[in-house]
This record gives sequence, C-alpha cells and structure tokens, in this order.
Amino acid sequence: MHHLIRFLPSERSVRVAPGTSLLEAAREAGLPVAQTCTGEGICARCGMQIVEGGEDLAAESPRETDAKARNRIEGQLRLSCLLLADRDLTVTAPYW
Repeated sequence: MHHLIRFLPSERSVRVAPGTSLLEAAREAGLPVAQTCTGEGICARCGMQIVEGGEDLAAESPRETDAKARNRIEGQLRLSCLLLADRDLTVTAPYW
C-alpha cells in the first residue's frame, strides 16, 4: 500500500512506498529541499512541518534531536531525510 504525501503550499502530491523518506518524496514531487549533507541527518536543513497525519508518528531519534539542537532548527520541524512514510501526510517547509 502506498502513502499519499501532500506538500503545501504547492499542492503537489506523490504516492510513495512505505519506508520512503520525506526527502525522497519531495524530490519526486519536483520540490527543492534544503540540505548540505547527503541525507544522513547531519545538517538538519531539510526540516519539514507535519500539517496533517502526524498523530502518533514515531518519536524523534536521539540523532534527529541532536542534529536539530546543534543546528538551531525549530522544534516542531522533523528532518525529512530521517522521517519515513508510514501513512498519508501533509507537510510544509519554511523555505517553500
């Protein structure tokens, strides 16, 4: 079963296989994603805010929490390179 990932404010959306990162989904939708690392959760620039569907998402890993703190990333953002699709989600990013 594929999951629908919707991106605001662009209204673009993609259906992705379970386990696809939000970073990969955004790229598949043709949206730019800020990052300076290669998707290992180091730079924390790829933060996205979960607008819908975020209830009961897996908690941040210590790696994600540390990367966000080290790079002064807002707490409500989740790192799209580390967050894997396991349900339908609507997301936005401060740089779109």
